Amino acid sequence: MIKFWNGWIKYGHVINVGIQNTLAYRMNFLFRAVFTLIPLLANILLWKTIFSDKAEGDMVGTYNLSQMVSYYLLILIVNSMTAVNEDDWQIAADIRNGVISQFLLKPMDYLAFRFSLFLANRLIYILVATIPVGLFLLWQRNYWTAPVSMEALMLSILSLSLTGLLQFLISFTMALLAFWVLEVATFIFILYAFEYIAGGHLFPLDLLPNWLETMLYWTPFPYLLSFPVLIYLGRVEGQAMWNGIIVQTVWLVIAFLTARFVWNRGIRSYTAVGG
Repeated sequence: MIKFWNGWIKYGHVINVGIQNTLAYRMNFLFRAVFTLIPLLANILLWKTIFSDKAEGDMVGTYNLSQMVSYYLLILIVNSMTAVNEDDWQIAADIRNGVISQFLLKPMDYLAFRFSLFLANRLIYILVATIPVGLFLLWQRNYWTAPVSMEALMLSILSLSLTGLLQFLISFTMALLAFWVLEVATFIFILYAFEYIAGGHLFPLDLLPNWLETMLYWTPFPYLLSFPVLIYLGRVEGQAMWNGIIVQTVWLVIAFLTARFVWNRGIRSYTAVGG
């Protein structure tokens, strides 16, 4: 029990230091939050143009204009709360620059250390982004859709938490490729491209043909972004919702085990060459 509480204290201290360090970049976060709204606004204007040529009440797929705009606004919120911005680059830099060596000598788990910094980063980003994102949501308030039920709201929050963990673990594992390759940027950009399209950032996945949508929901990508949004909007309900949460949890376990495996293999390679 003492060891458990000492661990909480230790990583709580890491979060505290991470918050203090991250506050130095609060203006960068503010500008990032503001410029993130530009592609979102472009998407909203695009869909408003599409719906302007349709009769009132007409749908695109199963979406009316309010539902479509709500979808993108919720995607913005989920992305703001769960996206991994600099962590993967910092992990790769730690490996290349030899900073990782100190974690082989200290009683501190590197994955837990980086996750603590990820939490600190997200906390400060959310606080800084509250003003520009809040003003944008207020501007688009006429298109906002309330959750279909309290159950949907609670389970979308649960799924959101799993999304953040999954985002971090996959990014952590990709960054560990720096143990073997000099530059991991290509792998990170490929992952981002898949997530952007297959995760539902570009458009709702239920606009795709049924066979393709079903196939994508067996991959981790929808659970990196859009799945909690679909729960909130009531587009995934009943058994399908619970099945999705189970699949999301399974991918989370796979991501954790993969991160541990790649870390252990990477450390062996790193120490073998005198890291």
